Amino acid sequence: MKDIFAHFRWFLGLGPKPAFERYAYWEKFDYWAVFWGMMVIGFSGYAMWFAPFFAHFLPGWALNAVLVIHSEEGLLAILFIFSIHFVNTHLRPGSFPMDIVIFTGVESEEEFKTKRAVEYERLAGQGKLEARLGSKPATWLVNFSRGVGAIAIAIGLILLVLTLTAYFGE
Repeated sequence: MKDIFAHFRWFLGLGPKPAFERYAYWEKFDYWAVFWGMMVIGFSGYAMWFAPFFAHFLPGWALNAVLVIHSEEGLLAILFIFSIHFVNTHLRPGSFPMDIVIFTGVESEEEFKTKRAVEYERLAGQGKLEARLGSKPATWLVNFSRGVGAIAIAIGLILLVLTLTAYFGE
């Protein structure tokens, strides 16, 4: 929680830019949101898919509610992906147009020092920095990663447009 408050103080110009440990609060939120969404979409999807079974112990209104919950959670997932995940992962300064660490598994020392200053200092003090950084990825892997990432971003934007068109076109 202290990271969130420190970050909001910085947003409002009331404090210095905070430094983060291994994972920032928005990365944790992004990670756990997937599991919340999977449970809601999964349970509601099974309830609709096997409606005769669930009708034995759920009232009819509950099955109608499940349909609404399922569709709204799907829309919420789309909106979350493109308002929180997309902005934090792709549009943030230092990550635009994408962070290729997901494909290469390696980030430069400067990138690491900038993004995770607290962890950087801790590992440097413990003498474990070299083990964390790893070796520089091959040029072909970096280029391939950028190509795959660009295609993924394009597909995601197309799907967003199609989803919003279908949603607002009703």
